[in-house]
Amino acid sequence: MEEHIKIFDTTLRDGEQTPGVNFTFDERLKIAKPLENWGVDVIEAGFPASSLGSFKSVKAIAKALTTTAVCGLARCKKTDIDTVYEATKDATKPQVHVFIATSPIHLEHKLKMTQEEVIASINEHVSYAKELFEVVQFSPEDATRTEIPFLIKCVQTAVDASATIINIPDTVGFSYPTEYGLIFKKLKESIHSDNQIIFSAHCHDDLGMAVSNSLAAIEGGARRIEGTVNGIGERAGNAALQEVALALYVRKDHYCIESKINLKQTKKISDLISRYAGIRVPRNKAIVGQNAFSHESGIHQDSILKHRETYVIMTPQLVGVGTTELPLGKLSGKHAFSEKLKALGYDISTKDQVALFKQFKEVADKKKDVSDRDIHAIIHGTEHEQSAIYQVENLQLQYVSKDVQSAVVVVKDNEGQIYQDSSIGTGSIVAIYNAVDRIFKKHTELIDYRIESVTEGRSTCSAHY
Repeated sequence: MEEHIKIFDTTLRDGEQTPGVNFTFDERLKIAKPLENWGVDVIEAGFPASSLGSFKSVKAIAKALTTTAVCGLARCKKTDIDTVYEATKDATKPQVHVFIATSPIHLEHKLKMTQEEVIASINEHVSYAKELFEVVQFSPEDATRTEIPFLIKCVQTAVDASATIINIPDTVGFSYPTEYGLIFKKLKESIHSDNQIIFSAHCHDDLGMAVSNSLAAIEGGARRIEGTVNGIGERAGNAALQEVALALYVRKDHYCIESKINLKQTKKISDLISRYAGIRVPRNKAIVGQNAFSHESGIHQDSILKHRETYVIMTPQLVGVGTTELPLGKLSGKHAFSEKLKALGYDISTKDQVALFKQFKEVADKKKDVSDRDIHAIIHGTEHEQSAIYQVENLQLQYVSKDVQSAVVVVKDNEGQIYQDSSIGTGSIVAIYNAVDRIFKKHTELIDYRIESVTEGRSTCSAHY
């Protein structure tokens, strides 16, 4: 796959700007190699001039990787560019990413520079970077809030200074797909160069459109997408690379181009980043969330059991997840319940399943998820109840005073006769046993006592005041 969408991973640079995230030196190395195995084309390993720790980390990653390009971020400052060179010179494929802001608001309030001064800086520093690096990427920061004529001028200046990769960052997540895609089309029409120029997209998710904007950029002519694993990053984060890669794969009929991402490693790399970043992946997160391949609705479950593709557009195995899950809950139907019984090894007639399904629904109304152990408990509980001479009908406990508890116990025998009595004790369990002794007029001796959960988890309850 010579022609493909290049993936530029900035998890270790932009991703680490997530509030509360701070990868250690060892963690950064442990992240870099799996990213290479995942198939990313470029890793932006850090901002070497920002700290000695970042410099050392980028340098170590540059030495460790064998196939993936290693890039360092640099402002339009020669000292920044020199530092990136020193940090990445041992890399198999070193790259530098030079940036300067170009929007009116940034020029006025952050840089205190005129447009002419910005153009001069781009020309000087991109030219200088080209003396040290074969591959130079230039980014006009806050490009989507930059006037198109000035944006074109900045990009053309960078290209004339020998930049071969032009990144258009939606720095504050301001743009929308149609607008963002048109920016790339306009640049491709307007920029002239004797060399091949790769246009790259870098989107933030402030309005929830980072992935959509990235895909629109591809439609507009971009051939490199920048983002992070799980979409981590400043504020609302960056484009989630796993979503871009899967969108290109599943909708190859539309995009007609894919990435080189090893899709089967996707869940593994997602879990790795989640663990080191200390940020749990939401259950409903596309591709890598716990619910991404789960179907609880009875209508969905029934249809999937009949034909998978009714509600499935990609298999979980594609991204390294074991199986499609059909978790049982209050919306599950008889078909899914019957299939679960078979999967658990039970051979129960359709007639006998009616009562079990009713009990299952009662449990499902109380619990968010009904587990396999719950199903076992329902079945074995039913078998036990059918052979029991007595069943507990009601139980009421009340605290009296000074560690004294009272218990009211009501039981029914298999002929329908009701028995009840009450007693007190030094604790609730003692009070219950004393009441049972009074009902059956027996004196029992407790020789062993344990509390064990029949099923895992807990039921939910609520209180109103």
